Amino acid sequence: MLGEFITRVLVLVLGYGFPAIECFKTVEKNKVSIEELRFWCQYWIVVALLTVFESIGDTVFSWLPVYDELKLALLIYLWYPKTKGTGYVYDTVLRPFMARHETEMERKVEEWRARAWDFALYYWQNCTDLGQTKWAEMWQILSGQSSRLKQQGKLTKLEDLQLDFDDDKRSRRKIAGGKNHKGRT
Repeated sequence: MLGEFITRVLVLVLGYGFPAIECFKTVEKNKVSIEELRFWCQYWIVVALLTVFESIGDTVFSWLPVYDELKLALLIYLWYPKTKGTGYVYDTVLRPFMARHETEMERKVEEWRARAWDFALYYWQNCTDLGQTKWAEMWQILSGQSSRLKQQGKLTKLEDLQLDFDDDKRSRRKIAGGKNHKGRT
């Protein structure tokens, strides 16, 4: 039994990193065989599905003593050339399952895509409506305050304000006419 951290690192390196490098080398060859490309496509399809189901498996089976080690062994089994694990899993499990359920799965995916779009539009409209409402409220508050300050004579034009620096380098607004912000000269 390896430690959980070591096992996770090995899963990342041996299950994703090493196969990604090998797949890259295959794609970059001058003469690529269809079988090699087929193998790597099948591998990444199987790994993608395993990754999707891994979150469920982790919550249900993580209590098993060698669960992480079994995941590592499965990933190595899938890409190791002598075992031909990817071809076996793809041909005996995945292809028959997809053949039986492909139309139903495509229908569900389209339904979920439409629902996701409707969901996104609904929340986008709500967010923009809320933003417009809050902006209008803020604008009303600010314009109401400025008109109140004008009525009280506390708000002057920008040209009437000048910046004055004290000896201690603190800045004060000084209103033209000789009075500072506290009303003193």
